[in-house]
Amino acid sequence: MSILVPFDGSSLAKSALVRATELRDVFDERVLAVSIVPTANAAYAREHGWIGPDEEYDRHSAVDQLGREVAELAPAAGFRHQFVGRHASAGTIARKIRDVGQEVDASLVVIGSDNAGSLVSSIHSVGTSVASDDAFDVFIVRRPVPAAASTA
Repeated sequence: MSILVPFDGSSLAKSALVRATELRDVFDERVLAVSIVPTANAAYAREHGWIGPDEEYDRHSAVDQLGREVAELAPAAGFRHQFVGRHASAGTIARKIRDVGQEVDASLVVIGSDNAGSLVSSIHSVGTSVASDDAFDVFIVRRPVPAAASTA
């Protein structure tokens, strides 16, 4: 079993990864960060801070960057990625995250989101869609936490 963290490099995703690593010993499970990366979508990459305003988008470079961020924040965590189509919806991205969660037998998903689980929420939120799945427990991180996890 594992603790799954959807990871897009945002400050809340980073906080979720740190929290998941803090929970690792409590649950005695490994932590796995998963990034769902759209192909050929420079606007999405810029919006998520994966590339600068004038940089060309390379999905493999984005994955490398996300993997490095995971390794820096939580050295003991694993990292996986999946590519989706250029115009993948939030629902498609959430489904991919849920699929990975089921594949790795996640007992807990730690989501960094300022609106996942709200009573009134946007239907476009990846976090809300993942949080609604009853296949695993969900821990929602809504505030920033310390910059890195312990390596113990």
